[in-house]
Amino acid sequence: MTDSKDKAREIVESTGTEVEKGRGPSQASLLVALARERYELFMSEDGRPYGVKVDGANIALPLRGKAGLRSQLARIFTDEHDGSVPSQSALADAMTVLEGVAQDADPRVPHVRVARSDGGIVVDLGDADGRCVIIRPTGWERAARSPVLFRRSGAMKPLPEPVRDGDGLAKLRAMLNTDDEGFQLLVAWLVAAFIPDLPHPILTFRGEQGTGKSYSAKMVIGIVDPSGAPKRTAPRDIKSWATQAFNSWALCLDNVSVIADWLSDALCRAVTGDGIVDRALYTDDDVVVLEFRRVLAMTTIDAGALAGDLAERLLTIELHTIPDRRRREEAELDAAYADAHASILASLFDLLADVLAVLPDVQLEERPRMADFARVLAAVDKVKGWHTLDSYKATARDAVADVLEGEPFAQAVVALVDRAGPEGVTLTASELLERVAAPDKLPRKWPKDPTRAGGQLKRLAPALRTIGIEVDDSKRGPKPKKQRLYTLTASAERRYETASPASPGAIGTTPEQGEQGGRYRGDASGPPSAQGDAGDAAGNAGLFPASPQGTALDLHGHGRGDAGTAGDAEMHPLSNGVRPKTPCAQCSRPQWNAEGSPFCLDCRTAA
Repeated sequence: MTDSKDKAREIVESTGTEVEKGRGPSQASLLVALARERYELFMSEDGRPYGVKVDGANIALPLRGKAGLRSQLARIFTDEHDGSVPSQSALADAMTVLEGVAQDADPRVPHVRVARSDGGIVVDLGDADGRCVIIRPTGWERAARSPVLFRRSGAMKPLPEPVRDGDGLAKLRAMLNTDDEGFQLLVAWLVAAFIPDLPHPILTFRGEQGTGKSYSAKMVIGIVDPSGAPKRTAPRDIKSWATQAFNSWALCLDNVSVIADWLSDALCRAVTGDGIVDRALYTDDDVVVLEFRRVLAMTTIDAGALAGDLAERLLTIELHTIPDRRRREEAELDAAYADAHASILASLFDLLADVLAVLPDVQLEERPRMADFARVLAAVDKVKGWHTLDSYKATARDAVADVLEGEPFAQAVVALVDRAGPEGVTLTASELLERVAAPDKLPRKWPKDPTRAGGQLKRLAPALRTIGIEVDDSKRGPKPKKQRLYTLTASAERRYETASPASPGAIGTTPEQGEQGGRYRGDASGPPSAQGDAGDAAGNAGLFPASPQGTALDLHGHGRGDAGTAGDAEMHPLSNGVRPKTPCAQCSRPQWNAEGSPFCLDCRTAA
C-alpha cells in the first residue's frame, strides 16, 4: 500500500500540484493521479470527455455521469486506501481537472455496437471483457479486444458469442409468420443493420392484432442490439427521442398509430444522420451535441397518413394472422430464441462476409432513394439468388401509393394529370389551385393559397414520380410577373394504365374532366394494345370517352386529322368551356386551350 501511495505522490508532484508540508496530497489530487496513471483521457468529436483503460478493454468511459470513470475511480481509491471513501467534493474537483486534461488530447470517435476497421466490420459483443467479432470479406472471427473504440450505455445488453450450429436462418424463419418474400427481405435488412456507414430504411412490421408484430420486432432488434427495452413507446418530444437514439444502435417504436410531424422529421433524420444540440448539464452557455445515425424499426396496424419522405424510408414486412392452433406461448418462444440466437448471428455473419466480398462489384442500373441500402440488397441477391431488391422497390412503391391515397390534394393533382393527356399540363400555382377538384369541405392539409399549393406540390413531387407523374418547376412565365410554371406529365406506362376502360381514373371520361385537366389530347402514342382504328373511332362516338388514347385523333388540330374526325363535331370533348384560338405566333399551331389560360399549350409561350 505504501508503494501505491508513493507512486501517487510522484505523479501528483510531477503534475505540479503542491503538497502541503507534513501532509499528503489531497483526495482530489490522488484521484487525478490514479486516473492519469490508469486511463487515457480524450474528448470525442462532439465535445464529450472520456477515458479508456490502459491495456484494458477498448471501451470509452464518460467522465460525466455516475456510470462512468467517476464511479470507477471511487472504487479504485477505496480499494487502495484501506476502505477510505473519497468525498463528493474531491470527486467533483478531480473530474474538473481530468476534463481539462482530456481537452489537450486529440479527439477520438467512440462507436456504438458496430464500426468499420481495415476493410472489415467490428461488432461489439457488449460484455465486460470488451470482446468483439470482426467480419471481413474472407470470413469472421472472434477477438478478445476490439481494434476500435466503443462506448456503452445503460440501455445496452451483451450479444451472445456467435456459434455455427446448423442453419441459423432456418431457425429464425421458424419463429416468424411472414411469407418467404418478406423473410428474405428481413434477412437482407438484418445483414445491412451490421453495416454502420449507410442509411437503413425503417423496418416496419404491419399486421392485424394477433400477428406477432411486437414479438417479431423485439426478436429482430435483439439480434442486432439487445436491450432491456427493445420496444419503446413513441417519445414525447425531440429531446427524449435524441437521448434514446444516442444511447442505442438499434431501437423500435412499438404500436405506432399516429406519427406527429416533428417525429416524422426526426425519424427521417435519424436514418440519414442527425445531430441534436442541447445545453450542457449545470451550465448556462455551454452545449453538447448528440450525433447519431441509427437502425430503426416500428410496429403498427395502421400508422395513419405518413409524410412522403418518411414513407420512402420504410421497409414494410406484412405479418399474417396466426391461427389459434399454431399460436405459441411467449415463454416457449423466448426459450427457442435464446437457444437460436448464437446460431442466427453466425449465419448472418457468414452472409455478411459474402456480401462484403461481392459488394465492390455490384452496380445498380437504377438508384432508388436509399441507394446504399439497395446495393446491399443487390449483393444479397447475388449471393443467395433471391430477389430482395425487387421486393424492396415494390414495397416502396406501395408505401408511396398509400401516402398519396391519404392526401386529398395529392389525389386531386393525380386526377388532374390523368385527365390532361400525353403532354400534361403547364400552369401556375394559382391555376393549379383553381383547377384541382376541391372537396366541399376542405381537409386540414388542403393548401389555402397559391404559395402553399406550390410548396405542397414540391413536397409531393418525389411520391408523384414514383407513380409515374413527373413534376417540373424549372420554368417561369412571361414578364412582368414571371410566375413559376409547374409542368405535370404522366409517363406512357401510366397513361396506358389509366386509359383502361376498367380503370375508375380513366382520363378524359367526360367533357367536364377535359376542361378541369387544362386540356385534352388524344393520340396514338400509347401501347399497341391501346391503339384503335381512326375510322372506327370517328364512326363510334360511344367508344371515345372510354378510350381517349385509343384513336389516331389529334384534338389539337395539328393538320394531320382525317376528314371523318374533323367533321364529327359531337365527338370533341372540349366543347364545354373550351374554345379554339388563333394560331400561336411562335409555333403557328391552332390552340385548343382552357378558357382564359394565358399560355400556348403546345410550345409553352405566352399566347
